[in-house]
Amino acid sequence: MPTPVAKSKPLPSTTAPSRHVYDVIVLGSQLGGALAAALLAKRGYSVLLVEHDGTGQGYEHDGFVLPYAPFVAPALKTMPAVEEAFSELGITTTLQRHQQPHVPELQLVLPRHRVDLHTDAARRRAELTREFGDQGERLLADLTATATQHEPSDAFLKEGPPLPPDGFMEGWNLKKRMRQHPGLETEPRLTGEDEPSKLLRGLLPFVVHLDQPESPLARTRPLSQALQTPWRYPGGRDGLRQVLFERLTELGGDLLSPENTDTYVVEELHFDGGRFSAVKLLRSDTLYRGSCLVSATDAGALRRLITDRKKHRGLSDQLDLSTIKSFLFTVNWVLPEAVLPRGMGELLLMDTQDVELGPLLIQRHPARTPDGKDDPSLRVVCAGGFVPASVRDLGEGYLQSLALRIDAHLDALMPFTKDKRLLRSAPYLDAGAVRGSRLMPHPHYTFDSEAVLGVTGLKQHTPAKNVLLAGREVLPGLGLEGEFLVGTRAARLVQEMMKKKDVLKR
Repeated sequence: MPTPVAKSKPLPSTTAPSRHVYDVIVLGSQLGGALAAALLAKRGYSVLLVEHDGTGQGYEHDGFVLPYAPFVAPALKTMPAVEEAFSELGITTTLQRHQQPHVPELQLVLPRHRVDLHTDAARRRAELTREFGDQGERLLADLTATATQHEPSDAFLKEGPPLPPDGFMEGWNLKKRMRQHPGLETEPRLTGEDEPSKLLRGLLPFVVHLDQPESPLARTRPLSQALQTPWRYPGGRDGLRQVLFERLTELGGDLLSPENTDTYVVEELHFDGGRFSAVKLLRSDTLYRGSCLVSATDAGALRRLITDRKKHRGLSDQLDLSTIKSFLFTVNWVLPEAVLPRGMGELLLMDTQDVELGPLLIQRHPARTPDGKDDPSLRVVCAGGFVPASVRDLGEGYLQSLALRIDAHLDALMPFTKDKRLLRSAPYLDAGAVRGSRLMPHPHYTFDSEAVLGVTGLKQHTPAKNVLLAGREVLPGLGLEGEFLVGTRAARLVQEMMKKKDVLKR
């Protein structure tokens, strides 16, 4: 029986902030921006966060609140620099109290095998030996080594390196620091061509935002963190963001989100010459002014808010360097808990043998109603696989066929349950009134720019000197950790920027 999902307290209700001038405006719902906003509020800056592309914790469909996608988070201890930022905010204990291991930690489903990967070494050895015989010992050794491969790069990332570097001097100094950390070039241990090794490597796309990671760091660190212990947080990615939002408001920051106002969508950005000056919200004449803007939305969404591209060509050209190549397409089934197969895990990686769809990541959740209550007799089974971004242009019929293919794999995994399900829902097809990138909860990107260490994308600095990027396109090769590292660095860059100018009066 899964641990009940903790209920988050509602955010303060408001129609609009009384303040219209801020030190910092954060735009977007991505985790890097939420962390930057909370850190800056903690450090004494006036902050407004406009969620813009957010739609709350999940989407509603036929009486249930459903997840946009399965979500795996590494343990905080595998992300030392992130843990430091959370400690500064005073939320480490809260997160550690709420994080839960899956039971078992991970289950592999192959055409002829089903393996429970427990954290306990003895149980893991017994499972692998039972299923794979002598090959099981080698798999155990590879898994054990892989789960610690993030450690050689811990010290480097804890130093807060400028990733990506801005300018020649930053790049030169960064290369000098990189030479002091040979562990950054450690090759992946999990390289076997046997079915279980290939399937385990198939977890990597679910924990990074980079299309086809090639560098050692991008292929080892996020996978190592996830395989050490793949944690769940109440509410998944949205639950983590909610914790940061709550801390932001407790620290005196202002928040415009779908949970506390119906005016949280930005219509356009205003500039004074080449500098950002304000945001204008949809259906509002109010301008919210700020000394700087931190963008935590996708590059495409930000680009659409720049009404005069000729005047801000440098910024537009930088945002054009990012391209979405694929995204996680998800199907949710709501089922009675009693009909689920005995022994089915809470987190599964399934080899579908489907060349286009690849592995499916499947996660079980308590069923939740719009009033925030869990139904202990029901479960949501959320399954997602990556599909090319181009499928969006093939029409609803093709998207329905993708959902049916995932249905078929779920039907094979859970025989005799299809007739028992209460609801089948696919966010891309059934999440009504959802805007922008939220329909692509886990995109993969390519970039027309140098990938330093094989993990970087867009630079945080932009040609608009008071506009910084803090989205998942900055460090896509480091996944969730990259999002948070970008947030901590954005907060530092804002502080450096504000020291050079008079802070707006609060």
